[in-house]
Amino acid sequence: MSTLQEDVVKENLKTVIDPELGVNIVDLGLVYGVEINEGDVTVKMTLTSPACPLGAVIQGQVHQALKKLPWVKEPKVELVWSPRWDPREMASEDAKMQLGIF
Repeated sequence: MSTLQEDVVKENLKTVIDPELGVNIVDLGLVYGVEINEGDVTVKMTLTSPACPLGAVIQGQVHQALKKLPWVKEPKVELVWSPRWDPREMASEDAKMQLGIF
């Protein structure tokens, strides 16, 4: 897997904004990993909670963001629940400031 391709995927995923929090999913720390295998791209991610009412919307936006990359043949989104998302540990400093977490 190319680190450059992974960086491009993550940068593209920054266009996906959590509708409830108003912060992109990468800075929130919701993206746990990116796997690239000859044009097949799988994003392992979580949601702010298992009961997130907009989970399907966010997953759809991730899928669409991946499809915008011309070299992506098969985009996949895999939801994982472990480790549990904790914004104090997983969010970027910018996201923490936006969320008021110090």
